[in-house]
Amino acid sequence: MLKGMEIARWTVLAAAIEAAATGLVLFARPSWFARLVFGSEFSDAGSALGRLTAIALLGLTLATWPSGAVGPLPSVRALMTYNVLAAIYLLYLAIGHQLTGILLWPAIALHAILVIFLGHAWLAKRDRESAEDFSI
Repeated sequence: MLKGMEIARWTVLAAAIEAAATGLVLFARPSWFARLVFGSEFSDAGSALGRLTAIALLGLTLATWPSGAVGPLPSVRALMTYNVLAAIYLLYLAIGHQLTGILLWPAIALHAILVIFLGHAWLAKRDRESAEDFSI
């Protein structure tokens, strides 16, 4: 059981670090992010929106940073929701060949992997909490 909790804790930490790194790059250099992930440039409005998105990602990171063994269940769900939606949207862009940069497919893979691990952590934590509710 401890091994599963340790894996879950590292998964939450990895997902939070990914969100923070994306936010920092997007805030500091939205043009790099656009070129590497989308193979295109942002307009001035796109850069401003990218920086606003970066602020939201950094807020998500702070809100979900694990403080306990795994972190609260809402943190796991929040990071999982972000990664599911990011993977789906990036996949949509890749399949439609709308915007494709050198890091688009690796970004899709990273988000999908984090979804799998976060889903496992969420189910394991939920099962542990359910078992604790019925303990005497």
